[in-house]
Amino acid sequence: MKITRLKTAVVEGNFDWTFVRLETDEGLRGLGECFFAPGLTAILKSLEPLVIGEDPRDIHRLFRKLRLGTSGAGSIAGIIYNAISGIEAALWDLLGQSLGVPIYRLLGGRFRDKIRIYADCHGGEALECLDEVLRSRPARWVLKGPAAHVAKDYFGEVSDEPRSSPDDYRRRALAMKAQGFTALKFDFDVPGTEGADPYNRVLSNRAIDYGIGLIAAAREAVGVDTDIAVDCHWRYNPCDVVKVARQLEPFRLLWLEDPVPPENVAALKEVNAKVGVAIATGENLFLFEGFQEIIAQHAVSVVTPDLQKVGGLAVAQSIAQFADVHSMPVAPHNISSPVGTLTAAHFCASIPNFLALEFHASAVPFWDDLVTGLPHPLIQRGFIRLPEQPGLGVTLNEEVARRYARKGEAFFE
Repeated sequence: MKITRLKTAVVEGNFDWTFVRLETDEGLRGLGECFFAPGLTAILKSLEPLVIGEDPRDIHRLFRKLRLGTSGAGSIAGIIYNAISGIEAALWDLLGQSLGVPIYRLLGGRFRDKIRIYADCHGGEALECLDEVLRSRPARWVLKGPAAHVAKDYFGEVSDEPRSSPDDYRRRALAMKAQGFTALKFDFDVPGTEGADPYNRVLSNRAIDYGIGLIAAAREAVGVDTDIAVDCHWRYNPCDVVKVARQLEPFRLLWLEDPVPPENVAALKEVNAKVGVAIATGENLFLFEGFQEIIAQHAVSVVTPDLQKVGGLAVAQSIAQFADVHSMPVAPHNISSPVGTLTAAHFCASIPNFLALEFHASAVPFWDDLVTGLPHPLIQRGFIRLPEQPGLGVTLNEEVARRYARKGEAFFE
């Protein structure tokens, strides 16, 4: 079996969902998904010559070939791996199809047959559609109001728009709990909790009190039997975020995510050592080498790699195995479509130290319709049941995908 073509398509969900399809001379087609990035489809097309004519079943060798081929572009980390991760996922799909077994079997079998999903509740409301540099844009699936859309920068200046309230967090928590989710995540860094200056990582007492009030409302609404995690999106300094974490300790959080920049191991270690809340990071780290030091030094308590950009399933397994040696659970970051989510689910089934997998698209009305071959909805009462079909276990619904395809991007052409 040889690879004959690499094709891409981009669908506008709440983020850009970028799909990779590998076609073979035996008629099999493998499907993978990449984490969004500027210029991602151009990178994917540049990598196509490296896999054409290759046997897709040689996954580890092809990963090494792709890594060496991009070494001059700094392949120790970065958005090159957003592309490589999607290609690697498509290779696993092809291998599973060729052998007639699901991906999780190829990864060593399963520890569980259903995967616990946690719902990302953002800032108490649904996250709008964001482009590859995190600016909001009008999406065709969003109900249009009378006012024209004004683009916002997610990490930009503080706006005059109404900020989230404790009631927003309370309502959102109750709504997602009613859908059966046993774990929720809320943003701490909503407008009003970034301090007076969005760039200096400093929190005022007023901002801390405001943020604590939001999380308190969510905890009060759902009680102690529903887990709550809190995300800071690497905005703060160690001193201020320790103040935050200590006030959050009575809420018995599942974890506090990315309180400081993830590349600052010393800052992570300082926070993790000073508070009684599990500190999590990983979505912006690449390859095993990106996780090795923070795990070995116990700078975190929960590891959160993103399967669509960390380097692929094999890399993620090595990270999970090392984390397990250090008694750390793994909770993959995930903002993908059902394709990337199911890829991650196969991985989650195959590791002993799995905690929960993220779901970030509850406001996207066509999320479940993007794939066929599994029960509808895909997430039922907060869990995904693992598919038993060969490979990934689902087929992309190209009619739905084309309806919401990003203009200006090729659609498997």
